[in-house]
Amino acid sequence: MLISYAPVNRDPLRILFATPECGPWIKTGGLADVSAGLPAALRAVGLDVRVLLPAYRPVLAAVPGARELAAFAASAGLPAARLLAATLPSGVTALLVDCPVLYDREGGPYQDGAGADWADNWRRFGLFSSVAAQLALHPGPIGWPPDVLHCNDWQAALAPAFLRFAGAPHAASVAAIHNLAFQGLFAPETVAALGLPRACYAMDGLEFHGRMSFLKAGLYYADAIATVSPTYAREIQREPLGFGMQDLLAARRDSLRGILNGIDTSEWDPATDAAIPARYDLRRIERKTASKAALQQRLGLAAEPGTMLFGVVGRMTEQKGIDLIAAIGAQLVALPAQLAVLGAGEWRHEQSIASLGRAHPGRIAALIGFDEALAHLVEAGADAFLMPSRFEPCGLNQMYSQRYGTPPVVRATGGLADSVVDLTDATLENGTATGFLFREPTAQALFAAAQRAHVAWLDRPLWRRLQQHGMARDFSWDASAREYAALYAHLARTH
Repeated sequence: MLISYAPVNRDPLRILFATPECGPWIKTGGLADVSAGLPAALRAVGLDVRVLLPAYRPVLAAVPGARELAAFAASAGLPAARLLAATLPSGVTALLVDCPVLYDREGGPYQDGAGADWADNWRRFGLFSSVAAQLALHPGPIGWPPDVLHCNDWQAALAPAFLRFAGAPHAASVAAIHNLAFQGLFAPETVAALGLPRACYAMDGLEFHGRMSFLKAGLYYADAIATVSPTYAREIQREPLGFGMQDLLAARRDSLRGILNGIDTSEWDPATDAAIPARYDLRRIERKTASKAALQQRLGLAAEPGTMLFGVVGRMTEQKGIDLIAAIGAQLVALPAQLAVLGAGEWRHEQSIASLGRAHPGRIAALIGFDEALAHLVEAGADAFLMPSRFEPCGLNQMYSQRYGTPPVVRATGGLADSVVDLTDATLENGTATGFLFREPTAQALFAAAQRAHVAWLDRPLWRRLQQHGMARDFSWDASAREYAALYAHLARTH
């Protein structure tokens, strides 16, 4: 078992945190929140952390005064780049890989404006991984040799392979998996174009079913593997959630750690949240009703404080189980209950949820798109939160929900299983119950759990206890940061 990290009479550990996105500068999902929150928490427990990030157009716009630290010459099929330095809003130093031909373009970090993957993603993130590896060499190009290189997702996962073949002393490496379904697969010719030896394109290396995988490079060559919850760490060692990597992960189980993500408890705090009409906390949960009334009014739901309101915020994809929610919409209305859905994603799921709203006006409201302030209002205004993911490496909304006194109804998978405690007689008695879990990814199982929640909601003293249990939990980044710090310390000692 890992112990908490505490520096003893030495300089703090130096951690280079390589990530393809970081809030608030560039964000497509939860990784940006992790990349903002975890480095700040690591800094708070005494580590010297620097975040490495591609210098996308929006990133450079956010830091017009970034200064140059180093230059990297072109090599193999990779163009030249500069390294710039700036400071994140958290105070953590950011190192930016500046290569306009690769990063200064319209669209998102991975896709163009039409939603198609950039054809040169192999080069864009090959360069990013190469720079991460060069910074991790000892003594390194900027006079700051890290003890550990933390590589997030496939976009940075090639760095441990570059380190393995560097032929020089270097930092230990961690490959962090946020979603194993995204593996960075490219043509075999990519290996040579990136300047890696052809010999590494093998089953014991980068080859994955006839293609070259950035993610597999990290899983195979990194000194340790981390993922975002203990249950997900177990799930990915077998089918179906191993996505073809399960045998490699099972073989490396002794090097694999599951560490539950935290959340930004200053941004997600009902006691200070400016996006809700009445702030509340454990001692004033009754003020939560103002948010319910505001949410009903905002979305055109009937103003019925005595009707249970279920909330949903998230991507409209099969992974998130949005089809299961659509399948039980009419049954929820019949309980009786209301449903408020906010999100965007695949067109067919958006249409299914929108048609459900049209079929049940005043009972079901669907807003296709995303609105950060409205997301806060849903968390505060709903009575319970639905999150029936087919798989969920960690998840954040179930933590937001508990913090807002909105017990979640979740499938028992990944981080959902690790962060929500099912309501039973025993867990209610011992004060740990915080929500409702179900196991099978079916509409029937989801509705049965929602029914249990509805019955519990009608028992107002019981529901109040459930709300209090969830609001009392600590989902801050502090505990996660200490686990990562202990892992880094172990690697620094043994590398």
